Amino acid sequence: MSVTFPNESDAYRAARSALLDAEIALRAQIEAVAEMRRALPAGGEITQDYAFTTSDGKSTTVSALFGDHTTLALYSYMFAPGDARPCPACTSFLDGLNGLVPQISQRIAFHAVSSATPAQLTAIKQARRWTNVSLVSADATDYLNRYHGRTADGEQPMMNVFRKQDGVIRHYWASEMLRADLVGHPRHMDLAWPIWNILDMTPEGRGDFFPNVFD
Repeated sequence: MSVTFPNESDAYRAARSALLDAEIALRAQIEAVAEMRRALPAGGEITQDYAFTTSDGKSTTVSALFGDHTTLALYSYMFAPGDARPCPACTSFLDGLNGLVPQISQRIAFHAVSSATPAQLTAIKQARRWTNVSLVSADATDYLNRYHGRTADGEQPMMNVFRKQDGVIRHYWASEMLRADLVGHPRHMDLAWPIWNILDMTPEGRGDFFPNVFD
């Protein structure tokens, strides 16, 4: 490598070069995993065209949420009818995606789903100034239970991806590391949540930090 920076020591450059080799190997591993993900066989067909309600009170369905796309990502937003406010971490995640949704929507459909009421969803959209993120309520369905966005302990931040082909909607992928037997935080949304990747570039790292979005 020809890259150097002012006043760096030989020890620094040697350590940094070793780290670069590891970063390149990680990049290759990330792509290998993505290739495995893309090669998944067809998942299970959805048992019903779930009837949701948009934040402005309109009825919609899973099939309608696809729009003109063949792929739909549904993020389970931890926000239940009895909650005074939604999950701060989920809210931070959607804060970051709000500006990206127009670009994401050039390729796939993306919506966030919870059991909160349309009034609650409208209030959080206005408070967070989410002009692009679409929120829908699944309160009248068992969608969250069937697709692991809710357990006996409450709502969970699961990402589910669905594929529509020849008029049939099938489940494609979910962020199942959330439910895996892991030590520490599952980091199941790191792929889509840049805040952690930025912090991992710094001497402080991510530590036990979680964004404080309400205070």
